[in-house]
Amino acid sequence: MHIIQKNPQYYKFCAYGFLKNLRFFDAFLLLFFLENGISYTQIGVLYALREITINISEIPSGILADTYGRKKSLICSFILYIASFLIFYAFSSFYAFLLAIVLYGIADAFRSGTHKGMIMDYLKLQGQSHQKANYYGHTRSWSQKGSALSALIAGGLVLYSGSYRSIFLYSVIPYLLNFINIYTYPSTIDYALNDSNKKENISLLFTFKSFIKTVKQRKVLQIINSAALHTAYLKAIKDYIQPIMVQVALLIPVLMHIEAKKKSGVIIGIIYFFIFLANSYASKSASWISSAISVNIPKITLFLGLVAGTITGLLYYFEYWYLALILFACIYFFENIRKPLLVAEIADHVPQKILTSVISAQSFFSTLTTSIIAIGIGYFADTLGIGIAFILISTALLIFTRLVGLAPSR
Repeated sequence: MHIIQKNPQYYKFCAYGFLKNLRFFDAFLLLFFLENGISYTQIGVLYALREITINISEIPSGILADTYGRKKSLICSFILYIASFLIFYAFSSFYAFLLAIVLYGIADAFRSGTHKGMIMDYLKLQGQSHQKANYYGHTRSWSQKGSALSALIAGGLVLYSGSYRSIFLYSVIPYLLNFINIYTYPSTIDYALNDSNKKENISLLFTFKSFIKTVKQRKVLQIINSAALHTAYLKAIKDYIQPIMVQVALLIPVLMHIEAKKKSGVIIGIIYFFIFLANSYASKSASWISSAISVNIPKITLFLGLVAGTITGLLYYFEYWYLALILFACIYFFENIRKPLLVAEIADHVPQKILTSVISAQSFFSTLTTSIIAIGIGYFADTLGIGIAFILISTALLIFTRLVGLAPSR
């Protein structure tokens, strides 16, 4: 394995992922909604609205980033994130949450694919394109370290305040720092097409046509679909690990002298910390695992992730909380093995000048699927219970992967 060049820009890329994932509210988002009287179905609607907003904004935002500059796209993204956090902090109604989630979705659309494209361009400029999977895996591992630290800090904030609300306000701080970090990125990876390729009459129409031509390729479309499905599945269900964590926290015979909410806050933070540390290791090791095992890792991990979700549902239904937590954590682990490998595969099959647009297309498919899964699992959780909801959704997706040829071959 080649040694990664750890220069200042490498550390800026790592800092981006680290600060981006210091979303202190993430560890308690579903619990925050439930505390404010939001039903599982309404939570599903909120998550779906976020994904639909991303869906509508996804491809245009990628094309705008490719055409006018990625730094501007990321800076706008962080401004919208901060506005969203402040609304969640200040209000408690479902309708206010709808507005906040729309702003969050637009922010996500301006961010998704953009930073990955900057990394790929930077590696090309440095003559290190062969390092795609390894380099991206390293920077993504810092994202998971940020998530791990975020969970610990969030647990401490809940212990201190006894409230989930304040964590939205504290989440503004790392996003302001990341705003500054992005501003210091070199202009060579801003990649404004009008500036970098003046010999061609490059426009939004030119970029869009190039994008359509590329995604029509069977191999590219298969990679996008494979990457999108597992990511969508995890995004839709990931917060449902929080009720499992609450049950585990109640079973652990420590901190018996403090109220249940504060105790669960601390233990949830610690559990998330170790899950995200494992995710960091998975991201960092993805390239090594791929080279060491002669199987189709993306297909195998997609299958295993959905099987883990089905078994989690069974364990939840029969109240085997510890085992349910372990199986749920495996879904996170599989996603973080897959993602660096699939990002590298897309970069290998897509022209550099429209890379951000195609990565955004992957997110487009993912967010569309997430919105469907989120509403489905929310409805079934309200009517049949979380365990049955997991079994139904995971089994349906396993059948779907077999039908469309994404399941591993025998």
